[in-house]
Amino acid sequence: MKRAAAALTLLATMLHAEDQPAKTETATLGGGCFWCVEAVFERAPGVLSVTSGYAGGKTENPTYEDVCDGDTGHAEVVRIEFDPQKISYAKLLDLFWDAHDPTTLNRQGADAGTQYRSVILAENAEQAVIARDSKARAQSKFSAPIVTEIAALEKFYPAEAGHQDFYRRNPLHPYNMAVIRPKLRKLDARDAE
Repeated sequence: MKRAAAALTLLATMLHAEDQPAKTETATLGGGCFWCVEAVFERAPGVLSVTSGYAGGKTENPTYEDVCDGDTGHAEVVRIEFDPQKISYAKLLDLFWDAHDPTTLNRQGADAGTQYRSVILAENAEQAVIARDSKARAQSKFSAPIVTEIAALEKFYPAEAGHQDFYRRNPLHPYNMAVIRPKLRKLDARDAE
């Protein structure tokens, strides 16, 4: 009886294997204000979720105000959960290079300070290798040297609820209209080429 039950369980598992969720991976990237970066990656096919937050510094449990002071060492980043069967880590990095200016040190547009630095926080050794290779390939797109930092992710701290899904929840916010909307249009035009 136990053998028959085990066989039925195994058969049911095999028959419904395609119904099981795919193994997901995460990527942690910073390219200026996390509202911008989040809006870019939320639209990417294969991306399941994007969480704005802080990483790359030493202060534990930082707040937005702490990070804005510039003394925590943290950058505004996003943590992207993605399905590697639909989009690869390398493809996410291709979008990352297109979505911001990786040649400006500690600045994106009017946002200045180390918290707005361009950073790839690798979550394992494989991501670190892919990130370094991607950076080397991307350099040909820019006339100035890429200053993007590549480091190991030590800890990710989610930002406060008001910073999550900011663009979608606040489409008429002045920052969204002046900065994010034109960025998304520019990326759409590039994709249409």
